[in-house]
Amino acid sequence: MKPRQKRAAIISGGLVSLALATWLVLNAFESNLVFFFTPTQVASGEAPQNRTFRVGGMVKDGSVKRDNLTVSFIVTDTVKEVPVSYTGILPDLFREGKGVVAQGQLGANGQFAAKEVLAKHDENYMPPEAQHAMDQAKAQQSIKTLK
Repeated sequence: MKPRQKRAAIISGGLVSLALATWLVLNAFESNLVFFFTPTQVASGEAPQNRTFRVGGMVKDGSVKRDNLTVSFIVTDTVKEVPVSYTGILPDLFREGKGVVAQGQLGANGQFAAKEVLAKHDENYMPPEAQHAMDQAKAQQSIKTLK
């Protein structure tokens, strides 16, 4: 094999290795990527089916129903609502009327099956995504009221 051919083989092998490594990293990144959606976006069909994502807003007053470790509640952004079901121990700060972000998948029946529930940690804090969703929902509601 001539030196020129060896050099070409090494460069080709390096490019193939680099491409493979890039593909593995991007594939791992994509499978771990979790997007946030508001209840309004979920209700309008923007949320993916059969894929994990987060939904956030306020826990609707009077919507929490407990059955042993399974808890059902409604997350709202004051415009639309998403029913959520979670099996496990909820955070101590989980309450009706408080901010929450749930991570899981949307079922075919429209029920969100949460695998993880996050609650705000004090009176002044709300997850940024949930706060933004609430602000947008209030803005849309005030625009509708003015019309």
